[in-house]
Amino acid sequence: MSKLVSQAPILARNLLAQAQPKFQTFLKYAKVELTPPTPGDIPQIRAGIGRLIQGFRTGKWKDLTVREGWLNTLVTIEVLCWFYVGECIGKRHIVGYDV
Repeated sequence: MSKLVSQAPILARNLLAQAQPKFQTFLKYAKVELTPPTPGDIPQIRAGIGRLIQGFRTGKWKDLTVREGWLNTLVTIEVLCWFYVGECIGKRHIVGYDV
């Protein structure tokens, strides 16, 4: 037990040295991906929604590859799961509301 306690600072230093680059990479992507949209992004958002609606009207969604369709399905499932988790957190219950 004393050997483990004596090696704890060495293990902590090694852990910190290994985690530092991964944490820096996380921070780099978090600054980009987790920021809310700015007013300058609104025209791009509107254009994207317009392209989505136009693609639906013209039937472009029928020309998806299996890979693109599968990825779209997974993204949809992820969004629905996060919505469900948010609802469970909000009502503090898994099914229904406590009356």
